[in-house]
Amino acid sequence: MLSLLSNAISKIKEMLATYKRVLIIARKPDKDEFVRTVKICLIGMGLIGLIGFIIYSFSILFLA
Repeated sequence: MLSLLSNAISKIKEMLATYKRVLIIARKPDKDEFVRTVKICLIGMGLIGLIGFIIYSFSILFLA
């Protein structure tokens, strides 16, 4: 029981160390990078929505 608890604590410490490393390396994006990321995400969501709408439209037209 004690070894199981010790293993769990060591795994949690390793995970927290990994998170700490990532936070140290991470940086806040500048405005241009943020705007570019938002545009790419919006284009991707729009394309997925358009594909879904086309599939839905074809299913209504041909299967109904």
